[in-house]
Amino acid sequence: MAPEPIPPGRFFSVHLRFSRGVITIAAIVLVLAVGISFGVYQLLKRAPKPLAVPEASCVVRTPDDEREMDIEQAQIAATIAAVAARRKLPEQAVVIAYATALQESKLYNVEYGDRDSVGVFQQRESQGWGTKKQIMDPVYSTNRFFAALEKVKGYRKMPVAEAAQAVQRSAAGYAYGPHEEEARLLAAAFTGRVPRAVHCWYPPKDAKAGGEQAAGERTAAPRPRTAQARRQLKRALGSTAVTDRRRGWLIAAWSVAHAQKYGLSRVEYAGARWSNDQRVEDWQDVSAAGGRTVELA
Repeated sequence: MAPEPIPPGRFFSVHLRFSRGVITIAAIVLVLAVGISFGVYQLLKRAPKPLAVPEASCVVRTPDDEREMDIEQAQIAATIAAVAARRKLPEQAVVIAYATALQESKLYNVEYGDRDSVGVFQQRESQGWGTKKQIMDPVYSTNRFFAALEKVKGYRKMPVAEAAQAVQRSAAGYAYGPHEEEARLLAAAFTGRVPRAVHCWYPPKDAKAGGEQAAGERTAAPRPRTAQARRQLKRALGSTAVTDRRRGWLIAAWSVAHAQKYGLSRVEYAGARWSNDQRVEDWQDVSAAGGRTVELA
C-alpha cells in the first residue's frame, strides 16, 4: 500500500514547533552568557588594580641612551665601578670590565660555566683565579680582573675587545666588541660621571596587589640596614667618604642599586632624592645643591 499522504499544514506545524524550541534554548543560553559576563565584569571591577605587583627592576639613563636592568645586574655593575674607583682606574677600565662581564655572564654572578668557569667574569679555579668561593664574590673577582688588566701594557688605548681578550684569553675573543656601546653607557652612569643616571624600584615586602591594605590592617616597614649597606660599600670602595661630586654620584648609584638588598627607601645626594616609589620615574629635586654626604634611609 502507498504511504498515507501527510495532510496539508501538518509538516509545517511540526517544523514550526521545532523552530520555537531552538529559539527558546538559544534565548536561555544568551541570558546565561550575559549573566556570567556581568558577574565576571563585577568581580574584575572590584579587584585591586593592578592585579599583580610588578617585579623589581632598574633603568639606566644617560643623554646618549637608556637600558633596563635586573636588580642583580645593577648591583654587579655598581660593584665593578666601586672596585675600579678604589683602585683609581680610569673609566676605560670599567668599560672593558663591563664588556667582558656582559659577554661572559650578562652581568650575573652565575655558579656555572664552561668546565670550571664561574662568576661574573667566568674565571676558573684551575687557571689560578682563586677558589670557587672566592670567585663567586663579585668584589674579589672584580679585583682579580682589574689586577690582570693593569698588567696589559697600553690597555687604555687598545680596542675594548683586544684588552678584554688579553685578560680572558677566550676562544672567542672577538665576542667582547659588540658590547662596547652598552658598556660605555653603564660606565658613564655607575662611575658617577653622569648624575641621577640610575633609578631602581622594588616592591616592599608587605606590598599587595594595587598597593591597598585591608581595613584595620597595619604593617610596619622593616628598618633600613644602612650600617650594613655602608660596610658592604666600604669592601668595594675602600671608604664611603665623598671626596668629589663624581664619587658622590658613584656612591648614590651603588646605594640605589643595592636598595632592595638593604631595605633602603630613600637616597639623597647633591639636592636630589631617589625614592622607592613606583609612581616616580626619576630623581627629584628636594633642596639646594649639597654634595658633602650621601644620605640613606
